[in-house]
Amino acid sequence: MTRARQEQISPSDTPYYHCIARCVRRAFLCGEDQFSGQSFEHRRQWIIERLNALDQMFAVDVCAYAIMSNHYHLVLYINQEQAADWSIDEVIERWLLLFKAPMLVQRYQKGECGSTAELEKVYEIVEKWRERLADISWFMRCLNEYIARKANEEDRCTGRFWEGRFKSQALLDEQGLLTCMAYVDLNPVRAAMADCPENSDFTSIQQRIREYAEQRDSADSPRLKPFSAKQKDSAHSIAFDYADYLELIDWTGRCCREDKRGHIPRHLPPILQRLNIDQNAWLKAMKPEGLQTSRAMGHIKRLKQFARDKGLAWVSSGSQFKALFV
Repeated sequence: MTRARQEQISPSDTPYYHCIARCVRRAFLCGEDQFSGQSFEHRRQWIIERLNALDQMFAVDVCAYAIMSNHYHLVLYINQEQAADWSIDEVIERWLLLFKAPMLVQRYQKGECGSTAELEKVYEIVEKWRERLADISWFMRCLNEYIARKANEEDRCTGRFWEGRFKSQALLDEQGLLTCMAYVDLNPVRAAMADCPENSDFTSIQQRIREYAEQRDSADSPRLKPFSAKQKDSAHSIAFDYADYLELIDWTGRCCREDKRGHIPRHLPPILQRLNIDQNAWLKAMKPEGLQTSRAMGHIKRLKQFARDKGLAWVSSGSQFKALFV
């Protein structure tokens, strides 16, 4: 049974979510259609540019992404603290980057709202916008609708472009977040589309590597949530050391390629040890089809608590994390 989106995405459970959107009608998000010979590679850049635009509007941070041929992955963070700090004028300014303001708000901007009733109505509208600007469903809606319209226009057709609603997965703890981010960043390597992370086009790991080498952010790409093991405020950073994460991705990428002989090097990235993640189960999870779809990801204790809070007997496919997160 399909569950209401508010039951699947709840910032009180976790601010981190893994989102996936997939095309229908054998449509191509990107890549090359072998039947027609038509290339759709340019559509990858559509998503990058749209993510960059939405970053200027929403209090939703991009932690990781991978854009594949007929689907894409995002790891997102709901930054409620940022949204709460916005002034009324800042909320209006952000909302108007994509949407048209009602007449009452336009009058407020011109200083023409004199009555208390008018001001209260404006504040009510703005608070609704504030909630939406910290809502992953609205973020994904603004992304997917835009891409669908452009693709349908290019394909000269109408109808659905996406396979229903996007799928979301709650990332309940540091183990779940790390595993999901690595799984997303290594998608092209697992699919034999790239031989190493730095050559994985249209992924967050490639963007991070390039930005680190150039010591500046990419102007046409979304700002990625930074790493900082020292900073305790999770609203501003991901609680891992960037060097550790990069080493982990490189180490895992060398082991999970199907055309490479898998092995476990003597040197184990310390981040796995600190988070009590089993190295053998980790490499198995990073291989193609290594992770089964589940509603949430995290340590078995967190999964049990999550199931109880949601009134579930158990989280489907959650048992796979029992061996992974020891």
